[in-house]
Amino acid sequence: MVPRVSAALSSKADGEARLSVAEAELAGYTSRMFPVSDVIPSRTTPFVTIGLIALNALTFFVELLLDEHELQQFVEAFGLVPASFSWTAALTSQFLHAGWVHVIGNMLYLWIFGDNVEDRLGHARYLLFYLFCGAVAALGQTLTHPASTVPMIGASGAVAGVMGAYFVFYPHSRVLTAVFLVFFLDLVEIPAIYFLGVWLLMQLFNGVGSIGAETAAGAVAFWAHVVGFAAGGAFGSLQRLVEHKHHRWEH
Repeated sequence: MVPRVSAALSSKADGEARLSVAEAELAGYTSRMFPVSDVIPSRTTPFVTIGLIALNALTFFVELLLDEHELQQFVEAFGLVPASFSWTAALTSQFLHAGWVHVIGNMLYLWIFGDNVEDRLGHARYLLFYLFCGAVAALGQTLTHPASTVPMIGASGAVAGVMGAYFVFYPHSRVLTAVFLVFFLDLVEIPAIYFLGVWLLMQLFNGVGSIGAETAAGAVAFWAHVVGFAAGGAFGSLQRLVEHKHHRWEH
């Protein structure tokens, strides 16, 4: 979390600077590995994925231009506060981020996995799917901390939904991953089902550990990740079932 953002956000209840970054610093990252690309080329231009990345980048640029007081008002206006949940905020909060690592991490994952999911679903349906997963993820996190007054921001719930759909659509794909081994850097292809599966288990274990804990500044909303991934996976499974039935009807 960027200190400038943290200092700018305060609770109306006690005036302390605090921020719940719904997916701060992207929990899927580890200190030893991060994804670079997948191995499946997209058959179409991912206009929606590119547009989402551009919109997130533009919003973050606007945040950088604000002073602390303006940034506080901006996050309070468009972030999601679980104690006063609204579907509008569940959508707008998806486009706010707390720092460079937060926004770059989310957009990297979206770029790697989003183009193929967009290719599979089509542009319009993919956009609705993305926003739906983000909103459902926010609701899932809200249900685990319903009394929290700490704003949640970030795209990771929606991105997790994209990852869940990719997990179902392309289980045999591989993810080109940069792996840091002490003083060496290596690029290896890891099966997507393993890469995404381990990512999900990390979120689940940390989410269980966060139950009952007080939401604090910079806290990661692990349940938003888990619920978003589950929503994307469920949608992807339904889509595959429909495609299978359609294929049978054609034959």
